[in-house]
Amino acid sequence: MPDQTLALAPMGTFAFEPQDRRAMPAPGGVLGTILSLIVVGAAIYQARDLDFAKTLGLVPTSLTFWGLFALSYLIGPASDWFIFQRLWGVGAGAFGALVRKLIYNELLVGYLGEVYFYGWARRNLKFVTTPFGAVKDVAVLSAVAGNVTTLAFLAMAFPFARLMPLHDHAAAIGWSLAFVIGTSLAVMLLRQSIFSLERKELRMVFAVHLSRILATAILSAALWHLVLPDVPLSWWLVLATIRLLISRLPFVPNKDVVFAGIAVLALGGQVEVSALMVLMAGLILAAHVLVGISLAFADLLSKRTGNETPAL
Repeated sequence: MPDQTLALAPMGTFAFEPQDRRAMPAPGGVLGTILSLIVVGAAIYQARDLDFAKTLGLVPTSLTFWGLFALSYLIGPASDWFIFQRLWGVGAGAFGALVRKLIYNELLVGYLGEVYFYGWARRNLKFVTTPFGAVKDVAVLSAVAGNVTTLAFLAMAFPFARLMPLHDHAAAIGWSLAFVIGTSLAVMLLRQSIFSLERKELRMVFAVHLSRILATAILSAALWHLVLPDVPLSWWLVLATIRLLISRLPFVPNKDVVFAGIAVLALGGQVEVSALMVLMAGLILAAHVLVGISLAFADLLSKRTGNETPAL
């Protein structure tokens, strides 16, 4: 029998529960404070090696670039919000929690964001049963959609693999491929016991994830092309494929920084393209740092004034 994680609210939206916890701090609130402090520390630590002056000197001034950059940064939380709005009827307040989910996954460790969002849902939404099933299904389908997209990009990029000496990174690529294929096969074999959502809901979640991953890859290539318009599109296809491969590695924070490092080594003499990869990794990391610190301090200020609802 599918595990239906539906709310008690009859009007299609969730009512927030009263959060009167002055007498004794709730475990969720304490955990949120700890995570906020960890994010501040992680953000400062991750920013230690950034050459902000050099990065700012390379930053494009085009409004088109920055518009696409903002869109590519927010498309993940926006797609997650759409999914949970369809599943649970969440309101605009959930978007801030989903941005935090992204920050925790990228600055701390992969899938910590899902743990945070599960706790947020338990604290702020009224459920008949635990929301764990839906959060788990959404995370699993995100991985499956990423695996499918990665394999498709590998097939398209294979004829252009000669553009860079990837043999030096065969081990990393091999582990990524093994994880992609292994997890996909496991999900296919165990799908009856893994998923708790209805089939139509699973199809919706998978379609949204697939659209989000494709849109992110296209937006990344568009950003690269805006900075270096003379570079052949085949380069962007190969680099987008490598980025997808890196993204499939579990529990690895700052995948864009890892991708930039591998890309620089693989590109060799392609100085301009290497510099662009470092620039983009720096911009994404800087965005994570700024957004993470802002949200963390907003959380801490909110808790200090006695408001248990995360500030947005």
